[in-house]
Amino acid sequence: MTDTHPRPSRRALLGGAAVAALAVAAGAGSAQAAPGRGRPTEFPLPDGWLPEGIAIGARPYAYLGSRADGAVYRTDLRTGAGEVLWGGGSGLASIGLKLDRDGLLYVAGGGGGTARVLDARTGTLLRTHRLTSPTGHFINDVVLIGDRAWFTDSREAVLYGVPRGRRGEVRALPLTGDWEQFPDVNNANGVVGSPDGTGLIVVKSTPGELYRVSLRTGAARRITLSGAADVVNGDGLLRIGRTLYVVQNRLNLVSVWDLDAGATTATLRRTITDPRFDVPTTAARHGDRLYLVNARFTSPQTPETAFNAVAVPL
Repeated sequence: MTDTHPRPSRRALLGGAAVAALAVAAGAGSAQAAPGRGRPTEFPLPDGWLPEGIAIGARPYAYLGSRADGAVYRTDLRTGAGEVLWGGGSGLASIGLKLDRDGLLYVAGGGGGTARVLDARTGTLLRTHRLTSPTGHFINDVVLIGDRAWFTDSREAVLYGVPRGRRGEVRALPLTGDWEQFPDVNNANGVVGSPDGTGLIVVKSTPGELYRVSLRTGAARRITLSGAADVVNGDGLLRIGRTLYVVQNRLNLVSVWDLDAGATTATLRRTITDPRFDVPTTAARHGDRLYLVNARFTSPQTPETAFNAVAVPL
C-alpha cells in the first residue's frame, strides 16, 4: 500500500448529499459478468473514493476502504451493487482491512496512527485504538492471528498488536534481526500469518523483500526468493496454505510463490496480470477468484476520478 499521502476529505469537497448520490450510482452501475458464471468480474466504486484495501469473509461481500475520508464501502459480489457502510470523517483514512469471523472489521488508519474496529453488519464504529503518534508513522495493513490483530507501520520498524474482540493493551513489537529500516520510503507493508501459525510474513516494499517475523521476539529473517530477484512495489499479501500471493502495485501484477514449510524460502511459480489492472494494491479471495482493488496511483486522485475493483481466477 504505497504512495499514500494525506488528501483532502472527499466529503469536504463534494458534500454529504453528493457522496450519497455517488454511492447509489455505484451500486446501480453496470458490472461486467463472467460468461456462464453469473457473478461480476468487475464492479464500480464511487468516484473519488481513493480505494486501497479490500477484505472478504465467508459471505459474498467485499469491504473497501477510502483514503479520502476513511469511509468503508460494502459490495455484494453476487451483483456488483454496493453502499457506503460507514461514512468516515474529515482527516481519516482507511488503508488495510481484515474481517474477523465474529463480524468485526479491523481497519488500518494510515497517517492517523490509529486502528479502528467496525461492526461489519451495521457499520457501527466500535473502537478506535491509538497505536502511535501521527507524525512519522503510517499504519498500513493488518492480519488476524491468535488473539490479536497485527498492524504494520510503513515508517517505523515496529508492529502493533491489538486485542481481538475485547479491550486491552496494544502491544508494540519492534522489528529486529535482518530488518533494516530505510528513511523516507514505505518499508513494512502487507502482512499475513506464516503457514505454521507462529509468525508473520511481511513484505518490505522498498527494496522489495519478504520477511518471516517471530511474534515472540520481533526477530525478522529475510526469506530467500528463488526465481526472481525481488518483490519490488510489493503491497498487499494473501496466503492460501503455502501459496503466497504478492500484489506488486505499479507493476500491475500479482506474483505467486511457493513457500517451504518454515517460510524460509519462496519460489516463484507464476505471475497474474490482467489488462484491467490499474495499480492494484490489495487482494482478497472468495471461492476460486482473487478480488483486487485498483488504486490508480498514476492517475489524477480527484473527486471526479473513477475507481473500481476487479476479479481474476486464482
